Amino acid sequence: MEAAPELSFRPATEADIPTLLALRQQTMTPHLERAGAPRDRDANLARVNYRLQDALLVYEGAALVGLFKVARDGPEWTLVQVQIVPGRQGQGLGGHLVRALQAQAAQAGCAITLEVLKGNPARRLYERCGFAVVGENALEYCMRWSP
Repeated sequence: MEAAPELSFRPATEADIPTLLALRQQTMTPHLERAGAPRDRDANLARVNYRLQDALLVYEGAALVGLFKVARDGPEWTLVQVQIVPGRQGQGLGGHLVRALQAQAAQAGCAITLEVLKGNPARRLYERCGFAVVGENALEYCMRWSP
């Protein structure tokens, strides 16, 4: 079993928007293309700004390794975004973040919902973490996990 990474978190601010926009473009462009979803600068910027107040920058040491955005509203939380820098993808970091969130949600008695683009391999991660597809639209699967 892999050791848990030593991570730190910092709330995102408006000053981080250029960095978050670049991260989104690096991590999401292929998935957006495959799904036929908008991927222009304005669409990406709108997604970056959506619930910016809930965004945490994820660091491993001094290196920015990702973004983790969760809306903790009421009895059902929403995992809005998980983005891991390309050089750290596939190494368990996303799973670590999701499982830590699940532990917090279980303690709070909250379910977690998310939407994942069709064709995005992150769906497999969510399924491994116990999320199930509960619906879909033209672009995304809606998934839910309950403690």
